[in-house]
Amino acid sequence: MSARVFPAEPTFESHAERLFAQALREQLPDEAVMVCGQRFTDRKDDREADLIVAWPGFGVAVIEVKGGSVSFRNGEWRQHGGGIDKRIRPVDQALGCKYALRSYLRSDRRWTAGDPRMAHLVALPTTTLPEEFAAPDAPRWMVLDHGDLSDAAGRIASALRQLEHDTAPPTPEDVERLVECLAGVGIPQQDLVANLHEREAECDLLTREQARVLDMLEDNTRVEVRGGAGSGKTWLALEKARRMTAAGQRVAVMCYSRGLAEYLKRRVATWPEKQRPAYVGTFHYLGIGWGVGEGSDDDSRYWEEYLPGEMVSLAGALPESERFDGIVIDEAQDFAESWWPAVVAALRSPDDGCLYVFADEGQRVFARQGRPPVALTPFNLNENLRNTKQIAGTFGSLTPSQMKYRGGDGVPVRFIQCATEAALDAADDAAVELLDASWPNDAVALLTTYKRHPEQAARQKQGPEAYWASFWEDDDLFYGHVLGFKGLERPAVVLAVNGFRDEERAREMLYVGLSRARDLLVVCGDLELIRRVGGDAVAHRLTSGRTGPLA
Repeated sequence: MSARVFPAEPTFESHAERLFAQALREQLPDEAVMVCGQRFTDRKDDREADLIVAWPGFGVAVIEVKGGSVSFRNGEWRQHGGGIDKRIRPVDQALGCKYALRSYLRSDRRWTAGDPRMAHLVALPTTTLPEEFAAPDAPRWMVLDHGDLSDAAGRIASALRQLEHDTAPPTPEDVERLVECLAGVGIPQQDLVANLHEREAECDLLTREQARVLDMLEDNTRVEVRGGAGSGKTWLALEKARRMTAAGQRVAVMCYSRGLAEYLKRRVATWPEKQRPAYVGTFHYLGIGWGVGEGSDDDSRYWEEYLPGEMVSLAGALPESERFDGIVIDEAQDFAESWWPAVVAALRSPDDGCLYVFADEGQRVFARQGRPPVALTPFNLNENLRNTKQIAGTFGSLTPSQMKYRGGDGVPVRFIQCATEAALDAADDAAVELLDASWPNDAVALLTTYKRHPEQAARQKQGPEAYWASFWEDDDLFYGHVLGFKGLERPAVVLAVNGFRDEERAREMLYVGLSRARDLLVVCGDLELIRRVGGDAVAHRLTSGRTGPLA
């Protein structure tokens, strides 16, 4: 016969507590539970119950244990021993903990049994009470001394019987529920969302270390920062723009992709107003804001030639107040040759105005080729800070230069072999599996390399603003194409390698797709197509991790 103890390995404040608890446990029946050192905290006070005995059929006893030599004289309890002589209030402590326990159970929605039969007692396992002991607030039946140690359980049962007229004793089910309530509402040992937030925080700290790059380049007004995926280019671009704006300069932050532009806008919107650049958005919509009429998305000549040409003409007539002291461009490898004259013309000082461009030549997925018409000082980033080592290693052979992997360890990349035409269905199944494994909707993206997913096509019919707004919603996972997802990321990405429109750019597109996942990457497609496009190193990395879990 021995009661269950909660927690399983309790910590005792004194030898007297341990002595009393061990003796009592051996006397209690198996169905009883002995809770040790339970703390209760509310807005008014902090209390600790030395022992709580929950005994089916009898009740709940809250016991305050005092070691050493305890005396009671003139209404005052005192504790002596080890050079200590102090006033104590064991009855008040036991009574307070009893009411704290009752209040806690009343506030817990899991407890539905009403107030259990409860008693508060004082245990003095190393003190012997005189036969004539009496106290107004502590009748002899509620105080256990050294002589009662061998029958402590019987004394507790007797004390609880004193309350038979009061409330009903707990059932075995009530006792189990009481322990469940005292255990609290736990956090899962491996909470997925918490792990994702922790990884994000780690990556952000690593990325912020890159600020030293801007410190080194502070006196240089024309710079090209080159780096592979995950090297922190976008963070650096925004930080450079923030610093210049905070210093009183008028700054523009540009990119090509609408999705990346929306991300940049949302990031900047969280800053203090005095640090927000004057313009954040796509290169083309800067010109439209100047007055160039909008063209059709299908009219490539409008976007590649007409609009940038009009921007050059309009820039010359802009008042100084509408031009910029500095321009920052992210994903600059996407810019065509014809766009750069308009960029330079938008500067207040085209000859020496500040121009910072951030680029990854390995992600040049568009056929256009363009270089700034002004001299820029190159600076190379050679560390991947955001992808796990497993993901970074998968696309490592596709980066323009060798990168150091600092993103930490993660799960293996998962490869699902299937025919190219079946890649979309396989990706759908993999995405559903992730959601079933408790991945949050807004942590998952399904990307394609060729034809768009039907869900992406449906969402894009609502217009680009509504489509990209869905990137930040948590109603469903995000569906996109690697071309539109450049510069963005998700904790988990399911990549459907469902072919390529132009195999001359397939290597770069595969690189983009493989590098968009921060923590978990699932690739669905035909291995031989991937080998032909990305090389043996990528194929080997994918197959060596194919047994990795999806969650």
